[in-house]
Amino acid sequence: MTERKDRYRAALERAGDSTARSSKVTTLHSKYVSVTIEVDPDLREGLMRWAGPPLSLLVLAGATVFRAVSDAAARLPLVPDGARRT
Repeated sequence: MTERKDRYRAALERAGDSTARSSKVTTLHSKYVSVTIEVDPDLREGLMRWAGPPLSLLVLAGATVFRAVSDAAARLPLVPDGARRT
């Protein structure tokens, strides 16, 4: 496994440009699977620039809807046995 990883990294270095760029490395371990993901910093920045605004808008809309629903549920009167009346 280590030899294969070393060969993979060496191939990436040969294929890359002359300047070394750092990459974000994430390792996920579970009982059955171990996965290592390396992300090029340029890809990460481009993805955040492309997907950041729509995801932020989605989170804001979800929070607004959740707040409206929880406020409406809090205003419902309680019946004597503790259950909410609809």
